Amino acid sequence: MVDEIIEVEGAVPRLEVVSSLCKGCGLCIEHCPQQVIQFTDKFNDMGYKYAAYLGEGCTGCGVCFYCCPEPGAIIVYKKVKESKGE
Repeated sequence: MVDEIIEVEGAVPRLEVVSSLCKGCGLCIEHCPQQVIQFTDKFNDMGYKYAAYLGEGCTGCGVCFYCCPEPGAIIVYKKVKESKGE
C-alpha cells in the first residue's frame, strides 16, 4: 500500500480511508475543512470504528492525509495540475 496523494486525470477530487488501517482517532474528521469525513457504525478487524468519506465535497486539499498518524490509512486522489505551456 502506498501512502501518497495521487494525481489523476478526469476524476473529481476524493479520498479513500483504508478501513483496515484506521484506528478511529478522528483527527481526519476534526481537521477536514470541508467536513466530508465521518465515523461509520461498523468496526474494522482491529475493533475500531473507522472513518469514511461521505462521497462528495472533497477538494483534494490533503489535510486528512497529513494529519493522519497512521501511514497508508488515507489516500487522496486529486486532479492533475495543468501545466502552463511546454
